[in-house]
Amino acid sequence: LERAPGLDAVFAASDVMAAGARGVLREAGRRVPEDVALVGVDDSTVARLMDPPLTSVRQPIEEMGRTMTRLLLRKIAEDSGADAAPEQGVGGQPRRVLPTELVVRDSS
Repeated sequence: LERAPGLDAVFAASDVMAAGARGVLREAGRRVPEDVALVGVDDSTVARLMDPPLTSVRQPIEEMGRTMTRLLLRKIAEDSGADAAPEQGVGGQPRRVLPTELVVRDSS
């Protein structure tokens, strides 16, 4: 906050990090969302229980796990000589894009 006194928004990489940022903002006398909008990632229980409730990006965690497992198994099969060709992304790496959702609450 000393380096960016005009800060009016924080996007944290997780809801837990956003909770920590909220604490620092409060100690500095900054109000969420009146002075600083605050957004996290994960849409965890922490987001719903914060005061004010945290706006958060919801990710399909279970689907991410299933997709990563399928990609890993395909890669193992490919490396062992089996015939498996996943969709290719940048640098020939498999690519999957999964949907996310912005869950808007009172912190932004």
